[in-house]
Amino acid sequence: MSTGRFLRLLLELLALSWKHYPLATGATLVVKVVWAGLTPVMALALRGAIDAISLGDGRSAVVAAAAAAVAFALQNYLRDLDRLLDKMLVDRVGAIHLRPRIEHTIAGLTGLEHLERTDLLDRITVLRWGGWRLVAVMWRAVAAVFALIKLGLLLAVLGVVVDPWLLLLLAFAAAPIWFERRGQEAVGRAEIDTAEAYRLQRHLFNLATGPAGGKEIRVGGAGERIAGLQRQAWAEAMDRRFRARVRAAAWKLGGWTLFTLGFGAGLGLVVARTAAGDGTVGDLVLAITVAMTLRNALQETLFGVNDALGGRTLAEPYLWLRDYAATARANGDKPIPATLSHGISFEAVSFTYPDTGRPALDGVSCHLPAGSVVAIVGEYGSGKTTLVKLLAKFYTPASGRILVDGHDLSSLSTVDWWARSSAAFQDFGRFQIRFGETIGIGDLPHLDDRDRIGEAVRAADAGNLVERLPEGLDTQLGHKLEGIELSEGQWQKTALARACMRPEPLLLVLDEPTASLDAPSEHAIFERYMRRARGLAERTGAITVVISHRFSTVTGADRILVLDGGRLIEQGSHEELVAAGGRYAELYAIQADAYSRS
Repeated sequence: MSTGRFLRLLLELLALSWKHYPLATGATLVVKVVWAGLTPVMALALRGAIDAISLGDGRSAVVAAAAAAVAFALQNYLRDLDRLLDKMLVDRVGAIHLRPRIEHTIAGLTGLEHLERTDLLDRITVLRWGGWRLVAVMWRAVAAVFALIKLGLLLAVLGVVVDPWLLLLLAFAAAPIWFERRGQEAVGRAEIDTAEAYRLQRHLFNLATGPAGGKEIRVGGAGERIAGLQRQAWAEAMDRRFRARVRAAAWKLGGWTLFTLGFGAGLGLVVARTAAGDGTVGDLVLAITVAMTLRNALQETLFGVNDALGGRTLAEPYLWLRDYAATARANGDKPIPATLSHGISFEAVSFTYPDTGRPALDGVSCHLPAGSVVAIVGEYGSGKTTLVKLLAKFYTPASGRILVDGHDLSSLSTVDWWARSSAAFQDFGRFQIRFGETIGIGDLPHLDDRDRIGEAVRAADAGNLVERLPEGLDTQLGHKLEGIELSEGQWQKTALARACMRPEPLLLVLDEPTASLDAPSEHAIFERYMRRARGLAERTGAITVVISHRFSTVTGADRILVLDGGRLIEQGSHEELVAAGGRYAELYAIQADAYSRS
């Protein structure tokens, strides 16, 4: 990331602060301006007091000393006020304005491909608390600018008032800043390079200490192993970061060494001039006063520069994320048809997940007629869920195309396609909010529509579940929020109800929708869903796609697709496939025999 782009981001954040809090932002800048000039004023006032005393001018000495005291007191007051204003602006701008921008950017990324990109996940890890920290970095950069101004004024006082040769100290003062920048660049690279290992150790820690896998970890005796892997990932991340910080410290030491040599020579020059009678005692006091404050001024400058440069580790991921989001916006802008008349066709569709060698789908061609119920079957890893994800427009085919009533799905508006789709996925969400809300988000404009939510609950056969909840639809879910924890089957019924919220979808996806339910519940729910599918077919030509490992639930489908190793090997009705005696007939016979023996 270029320095110019980083500076533009800081100016953008300053403009954001000014836009929302102009009075506080303006007051902060004024305080920093006055603060930067007070130390040189105090030094000059002390010089004037000493010279007045040497000349026997008591009145001038008192006035000068009083001015120095006022400058000193005002400087300390403004420092406290500056910290208060900084903290208030960082908290408000970071939490209220910038962090939501980051979250909206991430949430606005369409599809799922970005969630499997390690480069994106690494940057999200760095940006976890990025909003607050980025604004803090901006104000540290502003503070660094005014600290540099203060440093320049102090050195200018030495050079103009005492000796022009002392202006060379500016070059020596710049050495620690330049060296510090080189060190921080190494630290920034290490932060990004080790983000994956850091994310892994955090995942392993949560896995070992959380309830999700607690039973299996204890039964399997895997606790020590997981703890060992967590320590290994932690060591990998921290060792590389530590080495980077050691290199940064070495750069910093080199910069300070150069400054110390230069400043020592400058003070020696002032002492020699005073001893030779070319300067006053006030000049010597001025030089000593500046020397005492110059170190603090330089330290303040370095702290500000260090924080600002350290902020590049946040700015780079933030700007990268913005660039990625700008190029990864939802493709397609054509309107979605109100109803389906022909259906959906796959034409030689292939797809491979990132970082995998084998295609998840390989040359799949088929037609899903409008108004039909289509079942997809196959063994685990055959490509069933991948096909549904492509159909839902979570991914884009690597080759081939998907046509919706003759229109390429990639050309249709993604947001509008999702708005006309309903789905219950195998890996359904467990939203720990109020029960009614966790169903209502299936159709966000009707989040508070109790009648619509009630219909969805009945369609998913979840009425008994609502009756058992202590506060009905208003029951808080999730023990972490002091709510009710649902069983796996109850969570799945909640997901099924959520999939029933939209009354007129064109696509209804049921991906292993009853895997966590008992046989009676499964049978009842499928009957309800089949009735709903037929009703939708009559009104909108909607296509219902069902994935299930239980063949008894798919026999009533109009069309069955049989996948194996990413390829479509058979398709037809249940009767046609059984009569063909192929793979479907074989799997169906095996499962039917297993059920008859149980």
